[in-house]
Amino acid sequence: MGRVEGPPPAEWPGGLRAGLLIWAFSALLVFGGLVLGRMLLAGIATMQAQRRLFSRTLEAGPLPQLLMGPDERAVAYNPAFRDLARPGKTPPLTALASRSPSPTAGVELTRLAAAAARGMAGEVTLTFPDAASGQLVPHRVCARPVEGFAGHILWLVHPAPLPLAEPTPVLPAPPAIDPALAQLERRFQRLFDYAPIGIVLLDAELRVTECNDTVLALAGIPMAEVAGRSVGLLFQREKRAEAQARLLALRDGREGEVPFEAQLRGAPGPVVQVYARPVEGEAAGDCGLVLHIVDMTRQKSLEAQFVQSQKMQAIGQLAGGVAHDFNNLLTAMIGFCDLLLLRHKPGDTSFTDIMQIKQNANRAANLVRQLLAFSRQQTLQPRVLSVTDVLAELSNLLRRLIGENIELRMLHGRDLGLVKVDQGQLEQVIINLCVNARDAMQAVGGGKLTIVTSNLAMVEPVRRAADLVPAGDYVVIEVLDTGIGIPPENLERIFEPFFSTKEVGSGTGLGLSTVYGIVRQTGGFVFVDSAPGDGAKFSIYLPRFNEGDATVSAEKQERGSSDLTGMGSILLVEDEDAVRIFAARALRNKGYHVIEAKCGEAALELLSADNPPAVDLIVTDVVMPQMDGPTMIRAVRETMPDVKVIFISGYAEERFRSTLGNDEKAEFLPKPFSLKQLAAKVKEVMEAG
Repeated sequence: MGRVEGPPPAEWPGGLRAGLLIWAFSALLVFGGLVLGRMLLAGIATMQAQRRLFSRTLEAGPLPQLLMGPDERAVAYNPAFRDLARPGKTPPLTALASRSPSPTAGVELTRLAAAAARGMAGEVTLTFPDAASGQLVPHRVCARPVEGFAGHILWLVHPAPLPLAEPTPVLPAPPAIDPALAQLERRFQRLFDYAPIGIVLLDAELRVTECNDTVLALAGIPMAEVAGRSVGLLFQREKRAEAQARLLALRDGREGEVPFEAQLRGAPGPVVQVYARPVEGEAAGDCGLVLHIVDMTRQKSLEAQFVQSQKMQAIGQLAGGVAHDFNNLLTAMIGFCDLLLLRHKPGDTSFTDIMQIKQNANRAANLVRQLLAFSRQQTLQPRVLSVTDVLAELSNLLRRLIGENIELRMLHGRDLGLVKVDQGQLEQVIINLCVNARDAMQAVGGGKLTIVTSNLAMVEPVRRAADLVPAGDYVVIEVLDTGIGIPPENLERIFEPFFSTKEVGSGTGLGLSTVYGIVRQTGGFVFVDSAPGDGAKFSIYLPRFNEGDATVSAEKQERGSSDLTGMGSILLVEDEDAVRIFAARALRNKGYHVIEAKCGEAALELLSADNPPAVDLIVTDVVMPQMDGPTMIRAVRETMPDVKVIFISGYAEERFRSTLGNDEKAEFLPKPFSLKQLAAKVKEVMEAG
């Protein structure tokens, strides 16, 4: 017999390791539940036999008898009580009092019930109509607590002439129970009630005969509402017919023991997996069912997080691949513009046209950098910074960006820790968030933009959205606005690239995806809290830099000289013809001797010839057909261990750096680059010791 209240269902540990881990965990749990169910059935059979004995004895009793639960509802009563009180849907004591002409009957029965609830037996004399003659006859109404069942009261109604010195039930003495069997029954009752999975027993008509506290807690329903009623009451109204049809098909042998998914009642009701199997009923030929119900709410949440993370990873890979191809095209466009500008001075009619082409190419390059930032494939140059100093430098720019009708406030935490980030990327994150906040507040005529910084020490890992934030020390940057807020349906997609709620032409849809990519590549986390009409809060968690963990490297001094000419022999390896032609012409214009190779194999063939050319520097693409740049350089090092190397690529440096091992003689120049950037990098490497 299930209780109205009980312990909450056990919460199983788990995490998002991978999809297989989730299913393995579920399979293990279900297997354990089925084994537990088999163990419980034997003990349940004993309990059911005892209850059948009580039920049959109660039914056969000639005197009116009522067993009332702690909620003052009838647990059971016999035909004699039904004939006397005629309860129907009325509470049993109310119905009984209404049958007596005494005006104080209700008060006296209530007082008697209160005494019995405190553990004291008692009785009161009231008149009721005789069942045979209809005349009013005095009766003794006796109430006594039921030992072992807190709050349960047994009521007996005796004709007054019967000598009753003490109110006692007229049930026959129960048969003697073996103490070992009684202990076993109590043990199985505890296992049944506190099992971490729900267990429900159904009769042949799919009515609930038993269910444990786990089911009652999941469905948010007391046992009194489901006992003896259709199992469909446990499920959501919309899913009720489907669940009952599956169970009927199993009972009738039209379906096998196939688990199915359902949703229990409640708002919102938990999603569960139902495992059902037939069991022998009480009467010969009857077939009931036993249900094992596993709460899948947490697993469904983990699955959704896993799918979302996989989707974001796939979009990032796609963005990185597209960005690589665009960077090759943009390198050629920007480079050839630089070559044209060498021949056209500001006074020429073509100068303005060439500058327009170059400026738009640079705008496209900025979009590509945002794609790479989202996909976390951008080359960063991190250094130790004070967030307070970065925000102070940005404050004037931010005030110009947000406009006069928006108030900007900055609240800095005391003793704020340092962070190791790329300053330009951190500034881009702050600017993007502030621009988004500005647009949200312009829709309501202005508002207040607040930037708050603080230290945060997390003792234990914390899960937020699809991310698990490890324990540790963080510097938190919060950007709060008083704008229109973000609808719930947009929160899950807000960091996806090209997702925008602005009008067509008003934005690229890359602002927040860029924020996400930069923060994650830096090793941090970004979260959003918002509701329509309540503004939005973006929280950035950056790992706090511990000065004992690493030595802060000195910043390189900017070269003051504008002379980018040089001397030496350079091997240029690039499979993109346009990029190779531009780079070769640019370096030759600066005074270098350039040898061109279209692929890694061609470069090795040149260097392994009988009279190989002297090479001071190799400038090579990273990703090429057949043999890539790092593989070629490892082969070159076998005969030319001291040759200097510059890698050029539209991908991030981190993507290939691990393949070079401990090679410290390789520099990196990300695409797209201009003529000046290429010449400056080459001169820097050539002049290095």
